[in-house]
Amino acid sequence: MTRTPIKNLAPFPDGFVTVAGWVETVRDQKKVQFVILRDESGAVQLVNPATRDLEDGASAEEHAAAALTETIGGLAHGTMIRVTGELKHDERVKLGGIEVKIATLEVVSEALPETPIADDSSLDKRLDWRFLDLRRPEASLIFKIQTTFEHALRSWWVERDFIEIHTPKLMASASESRAELFEMEYFETKAYLAQSPQFFKQMAQPAGFGKVFEIAPAFRADPSFTSRHATEFTSIDAEISWIDSHEDVMQMHEQLLAHAIGAVAAKHGAAIEAAFGVELSAPTTPFPRIPLAEARQIVADGGYEIPRADGDLDPEAERRLSAWVKANHGSDFVFVTDYATGIRPFYHMRREGDPTVTNSYDLLYNGTEISTGAQREHRLDVLIGQAREKGLEPEELEFYLDFFRYGVPPHGGFGMGLARVLMLMLGLGSIRETTYLFRGPTRLLP
Repeated sequence: MTRTPIKNLAPFPDGFVTVAGWVETVRDQKKVQFVILRDESGAVQLVNPATRDLEDGASAEEHAAAALTETIGGLAHGTMIRVTGELKHDERVKLGGIEVKIATLEVVSEALPETPIADDSSLDKRLDWRFLDLRRPEASLIFKIQTTFEHALRSWWVERDFIEIHTPKLMASASESRAELFEMEYFETKAYLAQSPQFFKQMAQPAGFGKVFEIAPAFRADPSFTSRHATEFTSIDAEISWIDSHEDVMQMHEQLLAHAIGAVAAKHGAAIEAAFGVELSAPTTPFPRIPLAEARQIVADGGYEIPRADGDLDPEAERRLSAWVKANHGSDFVFVTDYATGIRPFYHMRREGDPTVTNSYDLLYNGTEISTGAQREHRLDVLIGQAREKGLEPEELEFYLDFFRYGVPPHGGFGMGLARVLMLMLGLGSIRETTYLFRGPTRLLP
């Protein structure tokens, strides 16, 4: 008999079904045994009338029933089983109003009797045993949400004629900061793990692709142990041609997010509220836009002095600004715009008439920065000059500068961390929860 996913049992009429999954709990009472069986789709209660202490001359059926009782009594948490039994609808059953009376039970794979993690285990301990930690329904839900979110992003892009690209993760030179590069042996030379697809998605603009996107790994050799940093993460990137300013990028970005979060809310909203206590809905566009200088003043007026010397917002300032935006604009999102030239990379376009300001932005979501976007500088002579100002020699950037020697349209885009967006969407405390297998300065396993 074909296995039926547990979530599909409720509409079935009473009768025989086959289910399979892992044992979550066993309640072995004197006269009856209950097993909570869970699979990837949900959980169901199994029931078995206990048969014990057989008398002499017991029938073969009674011996089989006693053997089944003994097997159930010895089931350890996590043991994989396959069960055929009679489905019954009973509103008194708290778990979904259905149960399955066991007819046959096959132990497919036994689990050790004591599991290495518990409900109150620390996050680091749970990450050590991530394959067991992921059995939690709320953990599984996170990655169902991720699937819906990514699918919605791709659908929005594809419906608007974006082209999906897959850029290399091995690079001959830095794309951004040399300080955050992972260096590795590469035959007779050195290679670096890509910090972002920045240069390669820009290469698609002179190639005539017009609008591109990528969802792929990126690597940062950043020895940070905060709740929002990782050494390997999934980056969501997009780049578009023929823009007038970074405003075009922001409009694309906010419409994309509104669509994707709306898709998650529509499919998983009730489950998210039950599991995480978050009432998720599609955000209203346009998102508020606040220049950096004004953002700093808002934070200062609230009584906080930003300690950073470069003029950027620190995490506390991001939280305070976001709280102000929520209170005054009712939005979980805010674009902070007009970043100073000194805190932006050389390829960000500078404001016409004010070269101290770039056509760039950071996007904050629920108090934390999730993305940086900008209009890129497409004029070769200006680009070379800005690179030199940042202490970079054009000779080091020849392969990149070649993109601009044969015609490139005005363009811009953004990069955004997937796990960070999911963390903030669900109100969780760390991207370790929203990353399938987290990688940080001290974690390379499992």
